[in-house]
Amino acid sequence: MSAVREHGAAPTSPDGLIRARTDGMDQLVAADEPLAGLQSRSGGAMPGPLAVPALLALVRRVRRTRQAASRAILTVDEGRPVTAWALVMPEGDGTAIEISHWQIGDDGGAEVPAPEALLRHLAEAEVLLDEAQRVIATDVRAPDLAMLAAALEQGRGAYWTDLVKIERVSDLMTARQGPLHWRLLDDAPFSVEGSARRWRARLLPRVQGGFALLAIPESIEALPKPATGSKAAPDAASAEAGGWNRLLGRDLAPALRQPITRIIANAETIRTRLAGPLADEYADYARDIADAGRHLMSLIEDLADLEAVEAPGFAPAPDHIDLADCARRAAGILAVRAAERGITLHTPDQSVRVPAIGEFRRVLQVLLNLVTNAVRYGPEGSAVTLEVGENAGSAWIAVRDEGQGLSAEQAARVFNKFERLGRSGDGGTGLGLYISRHLARAMRGDLVVTSGAGEGARFELTLPAGRSA
Repeated sequence: MSAVREHGAAPTSPDGLIRARTDGMDQLVAADEPLAGLQSRSGGAMPGPLAVPALLALVRRVRRTRQAASRAILTVDEGRPVTAWALVMPEGDGTAIEISHWQIGDDGGAEVPAPEALLRHLAEAEVLLDEAQRVIATDVRAPDLAMLAAALEQGRGAYWTDLVKIERVSDLMTARQGPLHWRLLDDAPFSVEGSARRWRARLLPRVQGGFALLAIPESIEALPKPATGSKAAPDAASAEAGGWNRLLGRDLAPALRQPITRIIANAETIRTRLAGPLADEYADYARDIADAGRHLMSLIEDLADLEAVEAPGFAPAPDHIDLADCARRAAGILAVRAAERGITLHTPDQSVRVPAIGEFRRVLQVLLNLVTNAVRYGPEGSAVTLEVGENAGSAWIAVRDEGQGLSAEQAARVFNKFERLGRSGDGGTGLGLYISRHLARAMRGDLVVTSGAGEGARFELTLPAGRSA
């Protein structure tokens, strides 16, 4: 591997990473081999725009948001497929790029990867469906699909078409009839609440029966981090330089998501007897496997969130939001889970508005965590109340339950990292409240708890007040 092709950069590092830099115009100004060679062979120059579209899209996103991001990169170099894992970080007016696990495939007479592999690479969500197109298991990666992820999780057994808006055929479908034939829905454009992007549905029949539904964004420039990546382990120097959490986000989490998702999907296929008749006890075993897989996936996602909120320079994208609307949305997403335990969710009236400044997606993430905890630990048949209000210069939203409450000592520890308050086997990771407080403070607010033993708990999120309409 040759040294850096210079336009003001350091020599190639011995840690095995391929490093590069872009300026404030998204032009590649320095790169190690083999990225420099690929840039040249693709007709690019230095300085000049990146000749790898997927990497260029990631660079543009990081420069705009000023938040580090990573993703798998797929391209072609002289007819041979190239895969790699790219981490892009803000640096000055431009970005710093670190590429690992650079692999060049054999041409074998095929100049591009298989279409299905490419579709899975581009997909930001994959949903396992049964033969009637009902939801079995999900793997959603795009941040702006958070509301869809929650709806899919709560809507297991529902038709996927009931959870999105199919633009060209929605008027032909009803919940009673179910979705159209899968060939009529393949490549159909759809939209999702909470996402400003347009999506396309690709339906891939599975040999075992049913379908894999892939959600693919229409604009590649807006792609967020995908779920697939290389399984190769980084060297010690790289791990030490980046810390354990960066190691997780760049290498472990992407490598773990796909096999765990397959474990969950296969376990659900067995549990629902799609693969054939099965004794009840074995169906119960399959349910236990699927639940364990979901718990592990939850831990991985929490650790990935932890990486994001603890990254230097992390900053949410503030906007004008309505906390009362956020409360109603969070309750709507978790209504099924609450009903399963006989818990009533009380939300602000439709006429109530409490304007605030915060990132909608992050506020909803905090609320979903708070309401999930309240439903999980509240007694059956109790109530969870979401309240909103305004103080001088600030707005607040609170989640109040009727559980056993927290002692003063527990309340002091509840926001600590990996704190479980002695609970085990309940599906929690001990990171949700720690991450939620981080997010609250990053949005110039705070998250606090008031409680007394036997009196329930009240978690209050405060944010800067917004302007009234």
